[in-house]
Amino acid sequence: MFWLDYTVHSYANGDFTVEGDWPGEVMGWDKDGNPGAKDYTLYQPGDVFVVDKNGILRKSDHLSTLMMKYEEGKQKNGHSRSDK
Repeated sequence: MFWLDYTVHSYANGDFTVEGDWPGEVMGWDKDGNPGAKDYTLYQPGDVFVVDKNGILRKSDHLSTLMMKYEEGKQKNGHSRSDK
């Protein structure tokens, strides 16, 4: 599926959002803000994505596994929680 005519808005802290023609469009909301208007959505609240080495965002249903891998990666790279 191709999504066209959307804007990626990035924030100073590194967060970003995808904006459609109206707020919530990419999450399947209609123009009045009612969810469930579309059969296909780009993402939903609570979705978790992992960026692979090719820059592809892969949806992950296993948040706890993701967090464990993230922490392991930080330890391998010499980072700790106090590094923030």
